[in-house]
Amino acid sequence: MKAYSIAEYKKMVKAIRPKGRSKRPKVKSEKVSNEFEAKLAKELKALKIEFQQEFEFHQARKWRADFHLVGKKILVEVEGGIWNGGRHTRGKGYLGDMEKYNAATIMGFQVIRFSTDQVKSGHAIQQIEKMVGDLG
Repeated sequence: MKAYSIAEYKKMVKAIRPKGRSKRPKVKSEKVSNEFEAKLAKELKALKIEFQQEFEFHQARKWRADFHLVGKKILVEVEGGIWNGGRHTRGKGYLGDMEKYNAATIMGFQVIRFSTDQVKSGHAIQQIEKMVGDLG
């Protein structure tokens, strides 16, 4: 059995260790719809609430909302990664979200945000249905 130096061992392990490939799209502008957004879209369709997914609401900044409720000026965001230190809960991401949501509000949109747990439990669609019904 051949003895390896620490440097040789690290080099060898690095070469055979599978890379933690991200499931994110390679192009930043392409967003992979997750199961929670798919669930919410299905529920909105069932209630016949017209919506657009990946709605670009700011031309200059190219900001998008997960959903736009057509004719209501309501943007819906499904926030993932809130319990595992995802982008929305770390400093830079949180500040970016504030800038984005404030800009949407200044442009006349109402922004409502839900966690993936709220979508999963049905709370999100209940709140949206109530909000849309109240705007009638």
